[in-house]
Amino acid sequence: MTIATREWQLVRRPHGEPVDADFALVSLDRPEPQPGEVVVRTIAMSVDPYMRGRMNATRSYAPSWELGETMQGGAIGQVVTSRSDDVPEGALVLHGAGWRDLAVLPAAHVQVVEPLPGLPLSLHLGVLGMPGLTAWAGLFRLAAFQPGDAVFVSGAAGAVGSLVGQFARLRGASRVVGSAGTPEKVAWLGSLGFDAAFDYHDGAITDLLAAAALDGIDVFFDNVGGEHLEAAITAFRTFGRAALCGSISNYNAVSAPPGPRNLSLAVGKQLSLRGFIVSSHADLRPEFVAAVSGWLREGSVVARETVVEGLDSAVDAFRALLSGGNTGKMVVRLAPDPD
Repeated sequence: MTIATREWQLVRRPHGEPVDADFALVSLDRPEPQPGEVVVRTIAMSVDPYMRGRMNATRSYAPSWELGETMQGGAIGQVVTSRSDDVPEGALVLHGAGWRDLAVLPAAHVQVVEPLPGLPLSLHLGVLGMPGLTAWAGLFRLAAFQPGDAVFVSGAAGAVGSLVGQFARLRGASRVVGSAGTPEKVAWLGSLGFDAAFDYHDGAITDLLAAAALDGIDVFFDNVGGEHLEAAITAFRTFGRAALCGSISNYNAVSAPPGPRNLSLAVGKQLSLRGFIVSSHADLRPEFVAAVSGWLREGSVVARETVVEGLDSAVDAFRALLSGGNTGKMVVRLAPDPD
C-alpha cells in the first residue's frame, strides 16, 4: 500500500526572480509508515526568504535543493497515522518537510507542540518559531542590545523585523525606527509602538534615517542589505552594533551588488558588524519561548500573519514574499486548525 501526496518540486534553477517554469506540483505515492514513523497532514507551511538561496547550486549555510526533489521548509500539522509510541495519532507537530500536503517522517524528526488557546497554530511557524528566535538572537546576543539603545530595523514590517522592533521596545529602547515598503506598512509599524518609520521609496535612505533618528543609532538589525546597511553605517554612534540577518534586496540579483561605499567609517566609529544564522543559537530557545509566550498571552506582542490559502498557491506566496507582498509572517494554510 502507498500514500498519495501532492508536493512542490524545484525543476529548474531560477535566474533572477523565480518563475512558474522553475517549479512543478507533482502527485506521488509514498510508502506507508514503517515502525517508528508517522504520517503528518499539513495544516500550515512557512515560506521564508532564505529559501531563495536554497534554489541556487552554490555553497551556503543551507544545502541547495536538488532538482526533481521535493522542497523543504517549516510546517505544522497533525499526525493522522502513527507507528511510534512516542508520537500518538492526533498530536500536533512541527517538522521540516513542508511544501507537501502529507509527510511520512521518522517520529524523531517531529516536535510535538501544544496549541495556544485562542491563537492560530501557525504562530509556531512565526513569532514562536524560527523568525521569532531569529529576532531574539540577533537583537539580544549578536547586537548586544541594552536598555536605552536607539534601534533601527530594516524590513521592519516582515516576520522578523516587526518582532525585533517590539522586543526592543519592551526591553527599554530609547528609540525604535523601522523602514518598510508601503505607506500602509509604515502606519502599521506606528501601531506596534515604533517611534518612527519611513517608506524607503520616499527618498535617499540615508536622509530618511537621519530625519527619523536625529541623534543616531546604537543598534541596527538588517534584513535588507544594500542601501540600508550603508545608511546605518552613517547613522551609527561610536561602538554601534549591527546584526546582519539577511539581504533580501539582493536575493534575485543576477550580478554582484556593490558593497557599502562608506565601510571605512566602521574603523573610526569602532563598529561591530556581525552576520549570523539562527540555527547556531538554538540554545536561546527556552528563554525566548518563555518570554515571548508571556508577551503573547498578555497582548504585549502583536504577531500579524499574511495567510495564503492552499498548497497550489505556495509558489505564488513565496514570490510575493520576495517582493514585499507580506505584512508580518507569510504562511500558506492547507487545512483549518483542528477543533
